[in-house]
Amino acid sequence: MNARLLVVDDDPAFCDLVSADLGTRGEFEVVTVTTSQGAWQRLQEEEFDAVITDLTLPGMSGIELCRRLAADRSDIPVIVITGFGSLDSAIQAIRAGAYDFVTKPVEMDQLALVAERAVKHRQLSDEVKRLRRAVRNTELMGPLIGRSEAMKRVYDLVRRLADNTATVLITGESGTGKELVARALHEQGPRRSGHFVAINCAAMPETLLESELFGHVRGAFTDARQDRTGLFVQADGGTLLLDEIGEMPLGTQAKLLRAVQERKVRPVGGNVEIPFDTRIVAATNRELEAEVQARRFREDLYYRINVVKLHLPPLRDRGHDILLLAQHFLERYADRYNAKVVGISRGVAERLLAAPWPGNVRELENCVERAVALARFDHIVLDDLPDHLRETTPGQPIPLADSEASLLPMAEVERRYILHVLDVVGGNKTRAAEILGLDRKTLYRKLERYAEGKVGDDGHEDN
Repeated sequence: MNARLLVVDDDPAFCDLVSADLGTRGEFEVVTVTTSQGAWQRLQEEEFDAVITDLTLPGMSGIELCRRLAADRSDIPVIVITGFGSLDSAIQAIRAGAYDFVTKPVEMDQLALVAERAVKHRQLSDEVKRLRRAVRNTELMGPLIGRSEAMKRVYDLVRRLADNTATVLITGESGTGKELVARALHEQGPRRSGHFVAINCAAMPETLLESELFGHVRGAFTDARQDRTGLFVQADGGTLLLDEIGEMPLGTQAKLLRAVQERKVRPVGGNVEIPFDTRIVAATNRELEAEVQARRFREDLYYRINVVKLHLPPLRDRGHDILLLAQHFLERYADRYNAKVVGISRGVAERLLAAPWPGNVRELENCVERAVALARFDHIVLDDLPDHLRETTPGQPIPLADSEASLLPMAEVERRYILHVLDVVGGNKTRAAEILGLDRKTLYRKLERYAEGKVGDDGHEDN
């Protein structure tokens, strides 16, 4: 579907020129009006992807139209047309909320390029809104977020398992959200009113692990000054998650096997077995079949805990779930840090989708938290990402030429790179000037020359 542009100019001939040129490029549908009041009326009745307006209009000026749109329809980018050499007017328009500007006489190729960038900016704003809605609509199972086919299979298994007490083994790489799935199993089932208790089997030595799981009686060891109830009994009527079960010592595995089989535990140093009614969920990032073959994990225990296996996909296999999760974490940390960040730029979205994410969801959350903490604009930009995600990747804007015929003049390379930087930072000229090492006045002068169709130097020193 072509992008809809509203062109506002009191010169009908210019309106016809823009309509004829841009309308035949196959990208735009152009609607023209000759007054700002007429433009405002059309904007109330129809949807447009961008507005192109002259600054000098009868009645409400182009500057005032910019202000009204910035206040009431800030999602629609405005491109203003200024007089030749009128940098002050251009800056005034930008301050009034304009997305960008071009100068007269208007070069149609340049206007088309600016319009294309403005439409992409609008699409990015729409994508942020869509992601927000998607995050809200996707949280159908507690904290689990995702719409990929891989996650739909996970949701289906959770729903089918929630109403029974079968022991579940959750597998997946570190950081994929195994504890979240265990909580979803608990919260979706009839045991939700009971306790959800989790223990990391790799986080404590064998003697302490046994005491935590099974409890102990007073005097069982030096520091046992009173009886302690173990986690199996604490989770009675609820769910016990044995996280990182592949790290459990072999000696404890034998005692765990008996507890799972008999549904009773004997506290360390005790003589009486205590029954429990607890759903057991185990989780591991190890290949337990290989651990069994290597005699590091008991085969009989493996079959006891692996009644139903639920495998979580790595983040790299979840497609656009990456953006849903990024938006979810962005909103969480923007609220926590009182930051005015609402979304991610298109360049950032591309980097997030292309990243391998060896640390999975946990790594993505860390990345987004860092970006929100450092963000200076209302969208996360590439400069906010960690170094390894900011590094240039294949397909960036200025690839090296492999033949003399395709080599470019330095001025054209500079022009392309400046426009690329503007695109990456969402059209924010202040941030672009900082990244480029230019003052804003120099950047505006360069952009003004590009709008005039000039690429080379104008005889003045820029830096």
